[in-house]
Amino acid sequence: MLQELVGSRSGARVLLYLHGRGEGYARQIARFFESPVRPIQKQLQKFEAAGILYSRRAGRTRIYRFDPRCPFLPELQALFDKALSFYPEDQRSALLMGRRRPRRAGKPL
Repeated sequence: MLQELVGSRSGARVLLYLHGRGEGYARQIARFFESPVRPIQKQLQKFEAAGILYSRRAGRTRIYRFDPRCPFLPELQALFDKALSFYPEDQRSALLMGRRRPRRAGKPL
């Protein structure tokens, strides 16, 4: 249902990913959803031009986040919180958990 509101499947994926993880870059988002990179890049550029997202450079990578100055940010966050509540638990936990480094050796689960 989000893709109808946002306009495309990749647009909904981009916004949902950034809502769940806080930040991300095009290849990371494409890998998570197992989709091509180019549509994700187009959506990120479109949302940045619209003022919904902003980006910063980290080396050669452009990292995107929600723009805190966006006037619709609280409503967008509420919408994506509601959308996440309808996802199955395994998909929701995979989307919200962003491990960046391995677990320390010997650490209990």
